[in-house]
Amino acid sequence: MSTQKGRGKAAGKSQFGLMTTRRFAPFFWTQFLGAFNDNVFRNGLMIMIAYGAGMKLADQSDILINVAAGLFILPFFLFSATAGQIADKYEKSRLIQRIKLLEIGIMAVAAVAFCFSSAFSLIFLLFLMGAQSAFFGPVKYSIIPDHLKPDEIVGGNAMVEMGTFVAILLGLVTGNLINPINFSPLWIGAAVCLVAIAGWFSSRFIPEAAPPSPQIKINWNPLTTTWKTIGFARKVHSVFLSILAISWFWFLGMAYLTQLPNFTREILKGSQDVYTLLLTVFSAGIGLGSLLCETMSGRKVELGLVPLGSIGISLFGFDLFFAYSAPQVDHLMGIREFLMSAGSVRVLADLGLIGIFGGFYIVPLFAFIQMRTAPEYRARVIAANNILNALLMVVSTISGIVFLGIMELGVSEFFLVIAAMNVVVAIYIYTVVPEFVMRFLIWIITHTIYRVHHVNLDRIPDEGPAVIVCNHVSYMDGLILGGACRRPIRFVMFEPIFRIPVLKFIFKTGKAIPIASRRENEAVYLNAFEEIAKALDEGELLCLFPEGKLTTDGEIDEFKPGIEKIIKRNPVPVIPLALCGLWGSFFSHKGGKALTRWPKRFWSKVEIHTGEPVPPEAVSAEDLRRRVLALRKDFK
Repeated sequence: MSTQKGRGKAAGKSQFGLMTTRRFAPFFWTQFLGAFNDNVFRNGLMIMIAYGAGMKLADQSDILINVAAGLFILPFFLFSATAGQIADKYEKSRLIQRIKLLEIGIMAVAAVAFCFSSAFSLIFLLFLMGAQSAFFGPVKYSIIPDHLKPDEIVGGNAMVEMGTFVAILLGLVTGNLINPINFSPLWIGAAVCLVAIAGWFSSRFIPEAAPPSPQIKINWNPLTTTWKTIGFARKVHSVFLSILAISWFWFLGMAYLTQLPNFTREILKGSQDVYTLLLTVFSAGIGLGSLLCETMSGRKVELGLVPLGSIGISLFGFDLFFAYSAPQVDHLMGIREFLMSAGSVRVLADLGLIGIFGGFYIVPLFAFIQMRTAPEYRARVIAANNILNALLMVVSTISGIVFLGIMELGVSEFFLVIAAMNVVVAIYIYTVVPEFVMRFLIWIITHTIYRVHHVNLDRIPDEGPAVIVCNHVSYMDGLILGGACRRPIRFVMFEPIFRIPVLKFIFKTGKAIPIASRRENEAVYLNAFEEIAKALDEGELLCLFPEGKLTTDGEIDEFKPGIEKIIKRNPVPVIPLALCGLWGSFFSHKGGKALTRWPKRFWSKVEIHTGEPVPPEAVSAEDLRRRVLALRKDFK
């Protein structure tokens, strides 16, 4: 667990504090009301088709339901690329307001169509709602970094994901309660119109966000624009792999949500109320997992949560197959009877935990894409994400048809198959982008062995070249600093430490620079200084341990003059930093050589104290040592 002190009043606010700011609250309610309205409208339409039009067109109701679902997704293929261009070209708050005005118009026509029970008109309007959502999507995620600070990005995305799934759930329940079969169509017509108006009213308070690329010319050809938009997403390989990972999440989500009604009826022998309970638990799980991300990541983009999320999704997906054996009943059980049956709590726990780990999985990926994508084409990258999400949702539907229809698997077996598929996809992604695994290992180590507190870590600049200097206490020093700092750090590591098993994978994946003394290995020594200069020229953040070795007595040894040589060649600020609380750990040399004694403590308190940046003209090895010593004080 990490906390941070000394960041001012704003830093003390949790993600819920964003709901009190104009920078976030109006946008949150705008997207929440939009997601809610989509699902009220869609569920009301589906019920009308199944129980209204279906009685007149019995042979066509199943076809109409699938056509309606497909028409809602189709606009994401047709319009997302164009929407991404528009979102990058024009001011976003006004663009959102116009999109919400379009929603009011669509819903006004929908209210009339509900009154006349015109299923075909409503299906066409559902297509228009899909188009409206396709244009809103790129603005929705690209505006978050415009208004939030770097340490608020994860919390903001968590709130949006939580709000989206809660809105979906409430929309489904509301659409079911005021459906146009059991109630007057005026109810649902009035509801969707009022919610649309409320969403537009909220959007009027969203602060302006300057257009990042006002000079671009809109290409209206959906085919060429889509291909070009996906090209923007592929500019940064790790971003593109993250988009594929998000799309895979929607494949899984679509599979679970689509088959949940049949799973409830056929496997659990449950009624519609039981289905609503399962859907609530699953959606609440995703919302809770999303909210936990800020605490678990220390308010930074923590890719280590992504593998943790995929492990949990598969683990509890597998368990769902074994969780329940339905009793011999000749009727569909209500909630009370279902909860009294053996295995029911386990089913609910599995679905809830799949949702929670899904939140761990999805939130860091969205934040990562926003942070790693250049602002001038960020909306187009989000548009590419929406296109691929829609594609994988269609593939998920086809997979359900193949496995359940053609191969005649049961729903439980299908859930088992997609859990296994998730393992295969995760292995592929983490092999191609080992940064995920590296961050996961760092997160596990720093959240099981130590309790890390940091003071004034915001003194490390968010961008631009800089060098961190730190005392060297244990083999875990680099991992703890890398896990605490929001910005990626390249470490200059003493070569024997760089080559320790497991740590070698982490440091190599993090592009650490091994170094040795000139006397021991001149080639490694010279290459290290060249790599250091190159990294600083490219604006990277470096960390080195000027003592050149781990302390053997807990005291801070002499700082080698190499830091002066580095700063003379690349005049950049130097940030002194002190690690406290690691002396005496299993990975330090206290009482003998490190890693040779049985660990005596876990969950130890470790502190990171950060000093004021030192300008390059004032840098000297001895002065930096004094600064680090003053930061550490007597806490070793």
